[in-house]
Amino acid sequence: MLDLSTETPEIKMKFTPEEIDHLSDEFESASPQEILQWAVDTFCSNMALSSSFQTHSIPLLHMVKQIHPEMRILFLETGYHFWDTLMFREQLEQLWGLNIVDLRRDLSWNTFLQRFGKDLPETNPTLCCYIRKVQPMQIATAGLDAWITGIRRDQTDQRASAKILEIKRDGLIRVAPMLNWRRAEIDAYINHYNLPKHPLPVEQYPSVGCKPCTRAVQPGEDDRAGRWAGKGKTECGLHTDLFDKKTLSSDDFQLNIGY
Repeated sequence: MLDLSTETPEIKMKFTPEEIDHLSDEFESASPQEILQWAVDTFCSNMALSSSFQTHSIPLLHMVKQIHPEMRILFLETGYHFWDTLMFREQLEQLWGLNIVDLRRDLSWNTFLQRFGKDLPETNPTLCCYIRKVQPMQIATAGLDAWITGIRRDQTDQRASAKILEIKRDGLIRVAPMLNWRRAEIDAYINHYNLPKHPLPVEQYPSVGCKPCTRAVQPGEDDRAGRWAGKGKTECGLHTDLFDKKTLSSDDFQLNIGY
């Protein structure tokens, strides 16, 4: 068994679960800007936004720039990004003066990755995502009151049942202002404000992740068909129950590596 647990401090709850459910229902008719403004007013500086710096990430980043330009923006530097993504991240940081914090994997994985890491995106992408995305985000959000994310219901079956406000590990409240938007609204917002776009053509790469696990989509395919293609996987784990676990076993990753 691998001890993959991450200890985090207990967070004092600002809201009861019932209050969160009620607020979440009320926000179903609110605009992303209204939800974002509520989060800023409620949680002040003890919050952060995570962003993958894809084209569909741009509206929420632009809204944050207008509403709370000092907000910390968490970027998962997995070591596997397309060069285009890294350059786009740099471009937006300089253009908008964003307060970006790069998150990297815990160094305690070094020995494991030296032995098994080379082929991990192919042999066990779920464990790879845990090491490079989920655990770094768990550590970065420990002690925060709120985590803002740009997920949308139209992206995956998993996200279709998400709520605008959800209580995550240790009382962390995940806020999803864009949850009810669709790709057409994303495109309309970008065009209205003439915002920059990710260098990879959006027709071929409507969803961009790590290079080993992202391919161009074919005509008629779903927007996320190019993510982890052929691996029976649609989520990295940030927005599944994997994020909320504190004690993990090898069964969580179907490991068979003799380690």
